[in-house]
Amino acid sequence: MPVFKYKATDEKGNSFSNTMVASSRDAAIDSLFSQGLSPSEVSENDVTAEKRASRFSGRITRNDIEKYTRELGNLLASGLSLSRALKIIGRETSKPAAKKLWSDVHDNVANGTSLADAFRQWPRCFSTIYIAMVQAGETGGFLELVLGQIADFRSREQDLRSRVQAALIYPLILTILAIMILLFLLIYFIPRFSSIFAEFGGTLPPLTRGIVATSVFVMKYWFFIAGVIVLMILIAKSYLKRPEGKATFERVLLKMPILGSLIARFAFVRFGRMLGTLLNAGVPLLSALHVAKEAIGNKTLSNALDDAIERVRKGTPLAQSLRQCPQLFSGSNIEMISIAEESSRLGQELSRLAEVNEKELDRNLKTAVSFAEPAMLFFMAAFVGTIVIGMLLPIFNLQELIH
Repeated sequence: MPVFKYKATDEKGNSFSNTMVASSRDAAIDSLFSQGLSPSEVSENDVTAEKRASRFSGRITRNDIEKYTRELGNLLASGLSLSRALKIIGRETSKPAAKKLWSDVHDNVANGTSLADAFRQWPRCFSTIYIAMVQAGETGGFLELVLGQIADFRSREQDLRSRVQAALIYPLILTILAIMILLFLLIYFIPRFSSIFAEFGGTLPPLTRGIVATSVFVMKYWFFIAGVIVLMILIAKSYLKRPEGKATFERVLLKMPILGSLIARFAFVRFGRMLGTLLNAGVPLLSALHVAKEAIGNKTLSNALDDAIERVRKGTPLAQSLRQCPQLFSGSNIEMISIAEESSRLGQELSRLAEVNEKELDRNLKTAVSFAEPAMLFFMAAFVGTIVIGMLLPIFNLQELIH
């Protein structure tokens, strides 16, 4: 049975908070009333919700959430109540998993839970940024506007991610092809030449001996090599799951010559778009900054914003506060943010800067990929050429080997 958290008061006004097992939320409320308690908050335990969500949330895609978010915003903008809009979306949804999700969200909202708290019970479907924006919209009374902004933000974010992934496909294919060619040469090509050289006897050139020794080692200890590789991958994954490991990895990436600047620009696009979206929706600056910080996607860069947010809280202008994060905000972007603050156009300017930097990021990605392709082809040719030359060197001295 589900576990519910509750807050309630007794007849004397004493407050209680605890958990209880019940078949449904309504059953939990009835049970509290029967005990002489007046519940002020009853919600399903996050652990229970997480288990229940795991049975179906994986079958709901990001595109599904974007579509439902946009529909919900449109229904609310037409004047429908939240409960009725949620019921319509659940009824019109064809996917069983989505129908179940929206039906449960509707039930929670109908029982007095806020929409943000209802979404919070399904963290695999709704991110913390999504929930924070919904909560801001509910608090400010512009939920339908925020939902439309969320859908637009997710759509542009997905487009940007798709372009980044598409730019990385070809270098990835070249890397896999290089590894396959290298393994083919070490396992199939070199052993056949080695048997021919062994028949002639004589002394092989140093390069050839090194290549043959590498091939023999790979053939003899392939299981050991595979085990070491798997173990290293598992250790790396375990290390990266820890906060300190992830932070170290992010710092290393940011210090890399080309990749670091691409990551920083990508983070600025996400931050600028999220902050501009929130400000355009009417969310206060401090609240918007806390939410937008989480959208950066890089803990090292988002942590660098903590001091800037604290300065803004104390009354320092945003542009002046952001100057302390030069890796994320260039001088030109800071100047434009400063001008936008003075003209009360901060939200619009941040959205515009996000679009400008996104186009620049797209151009930088294409440049990086156009540089990476010939570089990887060169390394592939160098690997293969070195092996081929090493195996052909004894043939040039074949006369000596025969004698």
